[in-house]
Amino acid sequence: MGELFWNKVAGAVLAIVLAVLAITELGHLLVPSHAAHELTAENTAYPVDWAAIGSGPSTEVVEEGPTDYGLVLAAADIGAGERAARRCAACHTFEQGGANGVGPNLWGIVGADIASHDGFSYSGALEALDGVWTYEALDAFIENPSGYASGTAMSFRGLSNDDTRLELIAYMRSLSDNPMPLPAPLADAAPAEAVDDAMGAMDEAAEDVAEQVQEETDGGE
Repeated sequence: MGELFWNKVAGAVLAIVLAVLAITELGHLLVPSHAAHELTAENTAYPVDWAAIGSGPSTEVVEEGPTDYGLVLAAADIGAGERAARRCAACHTFEQGGANGVGPNLWGIVGADIASHDGFSYSGALEALDGVWTYEALDAFIENPSGYASGTAMSFRGLSNDDTRLELIAYMRSLSDNPMPLPAPLADAAPAEAVDDAMGAMDEAAEDVAEQVQEETDGGE
């Protein structure tokens, strides 16, 4: 086996590699490949039952309607909201007449003018906001403080869990001698009688919490 033999072997191997590469490239040109999210009935080689495999192209757009605060807050667990508020205790107090801390006292915050608590120095971002703390405004602010009021000094990143956030708002609503009325439920959201019952129960729970807070305040004097 001389040098000529091994040259022939090397040439044959190189020819095979080039042939494989050429065939692969030709295949890509003749049959374009697609990522999974690009597959459609037009660019698959055989019929596919997309519904059966639970994937494939979908033109359906899922739209979420507005939050029905009248319904969800009436049904929210105030006790769970009080527990959620404990994570805020490092910066806020919740009892009537409580001192300001890193953040303002939050008694009566629902329905109050934004950036209006006596004795607290608010950031310019909050002072620039008009209006009152409606349920919708509180919901948006608690979910993402810096997104709602860019430049706010509040370092809390927000509550992303919808249920926890609404329970917290329901609890804060109860911290008032005259809780802000709940909005009327959206049309066809729930039977009127069920909503009335839920709102009545929530008002009773709010009164109980207010009385409990008042008793604790009186006992500490």
